[in-house]
Amino acid sequence: MTDQESRTASQIIRGEMPAGRVRLRTEPVLPVIRPAVNGGGTETRPVVFDIRDMAVFYGSNRALVGTTLKIHRNLVTAVIGPSGCGKSTFIRSLNRMNDSIPGFRLEGQVLYHGHDLYGSRANRVEVRRRIGMVFQKPNPFPKSIYDNVAWAARNLSMRARLDDRVEEALRQAALWDEVKNRLKTSGLSLSGGQAQRLCIARTIAVEPDVVLMDEPASALDPIATSRIEDLMREMRPRYTIVIVTHNMQQATRVSDQTAFFSVLTDSKTDTRTGVLIEHGPTQQIFEDPHDPRTQAYVTGRIG
Repeated sequence: MTDQESRTASQIIRGEMPAGRVRLRTEPVLPVIRPAVNGGGTETRPVVFDIRDMAVFYGSNRALVGTTLKIHRNLVTAVIGPSGCGKSTFIRSLNRMNDSIPGFRLEGQVLYHGHDLYGSRANRVEVRRRIGMVFQKPNPFPKSIYDNVAWAARNLSMRARLDDRVEEALRQAALWDEVKNRLKTSGLSLSGGQAQRLCIARTIAVEPDVVLMDEPASALDPIATSRIEDLMREMRPRYTIVIVTHNMQQATRVSDQTAFFSVLTDSKTDTRTGVLIEHGPTQQIFEDPHDPRTQAYVTGRIG
């Protein structure tokens, strides 16, 4: 066994690589944990994200403040709230997608399996491999269907049994039967729903632990939306999923936990800051919320 093969998960996520070595470990390094059998509860489930008093700034503008919650393994967590409340900022902060935005700054902590994602020794490439993301608008590359799925795996030196990896990812994304005879066809030829499932296949081909979805069905028709929702339910035993959605019915259909964000407005400066109001089991959030602001939003009195 080489030094690289013997390194622990904690060493890799902190970016502790041997001098002169940049190759990532390609096999899964996190333990495979079977879903608990307690429905949507969190009592027996490991914590994937422990978010502690997180605040996000873009320059002098405070976009999000005081966010504290835990996200548990093998659950679907929905993030809901009115426009401008920081939902996308929040979810993109979970895998450091905001890092490239000028002026971005995060305070507090985002712990992933106990490791500080924003610590000085965090390896951003490894973070994004473990925590994949699917965006609002399907964005296939101008490559073949096969090459779309294989792209990230090739770039991460995960080339062993690549054909099997591509097929498995397409099967998990419920797309294999529709494209298996045209893998050399451009990914741009797919319908909107198929293209989004292709993007999901591309994300899971590198064996992430978490899949983030930022309004993955908002640009799709009802039939394609239903397929994406079915897929999320099928993926839950394998992945921890966090989804941003404006669709309250979708949140109730697919999620186990829900986090409701709202907006604080400073009348003196006319600035808006996102804030987490309430987080809990989806049924409780929609049927018996603890905060009147949550009640007003989920019943449609504000939006």
